[in-house]
Amino acid sequence: MPASKMLREIGQQPEVLERTIASELATAEKIRRRFAKRKPRLIVLVARGTSDNAAQFGRYLLEITTGIPVSLAAPSVYTLYKSAMDLKDILLVAISQSGESTDINVVVKQAAAQGAFTLGITNQQTSELARLVDTVFLVRAGTEESVAATKTYTGQLLTFYLLAYALGGSIRVDDLRRLPQCASAALQLQPEIAAQAVRYRFMERAVVVARGLNYANAFEFALKLMETCYVVAERFSSADFLHGPIAMLEASFPVFMFAPPGVTWKGLAGLASQLQEIGAETLIITDQSHRAAVKRAASGRLNHSFVIPLEIESRDRPADLYTPIPYIIPAQLLAVSLAEVKGLDPDCPRALSKITRTL
Repeated sequence: MPASKMLREIGQQPEVLERTIASELATAEKIRRRFAKRKPRLIVLVARGTSDNAAQFGRYLLEITTGIPVSLAAPSVYTLYKSAMDLKDILLVAISQSGESTDINVVVKQAAAQGAFTLGITNQQTSELARLVDTVFLVRAGTEESVAATKTYTGQLLTFYLLAYALGGSIRVDDLRRLPQCASAALQLQPEIAAQAVRYRFMERAVVVARGLNYANAFEFALKLMETCYVVAERFSSADFLHGPIAMLEASFPVFMFAPPGVTWKGLAGLASQLQEIGAETLIITDQSHRAAVKRAASGRLNHSFVIPLEIESRDRPADLYTPIPYIIPAQLLAVSLAEVKGLDPDCPRALSKITRTL
């Protein structure tokens, strides 16, 4: 059977990241000059779907590295409730793969009219979004044919690193240039993940857990399981999970966890121990720098782990700063492999299309 478009596009991510860094660093420098003397008092992000998951990452990254408060906009406040927002002196960032999401573009127009500086993140240079904003980061992904977004998601994450750098955040460009290598290392897990996918063939429900910078990946992985494998996948912060949802778990319940080194690990390790006591079917995604810690926490009883064969560490803090892009790739690979094991077409999920227009 020929490889799906989704699988091919997952494999293209190192090249997409390289092209995006090479092309969009100049845009980052332009934004850096624009805000050199006075940073925005607030950043507002607006997006839908996978792009909204990227925005969730952007919120964590920008607040952690720049100290600027970030808000996630609710488009219906603008489109349905017609509320007039005071957006003077704020930076409005709209994220859309196609650049043609109706409600996102309505928010951009209203924000511009209220005095916001508008920035777009899109894969389409000729889109309405690209025409509306003051400046644009282009994700250099080429055409994404599969309905399930993969390479545009990681491209959007990369542009948030560039934006954080432009706003004076603790981001090193040299570290960004290593991200394509990290993505390539994650892709080496494909044979192992394809072999493991059959284990989850009859999975109908699952939980995905993460925290901090990888919290967005929990949303994105769950979305991929829902749209390509038709699995009911709930996503949680590991902290929120302990406030009630853990009660639904039982023996063999599938739980997927993103477990990088750094400040989030202590809580995740404690949760992993509880999952072992329950007997949940647990799979952890980590990297070589954290393999020993994950193994110790598991005490040899952890069901499974996908270990990216590369040490992904930040010379600065936090230690998990550059993990989100490589960490989502094993999850993407599992989703596409599981869809194929189930006999589903991951490129054409039922009831979905590539461009979604809502108000």
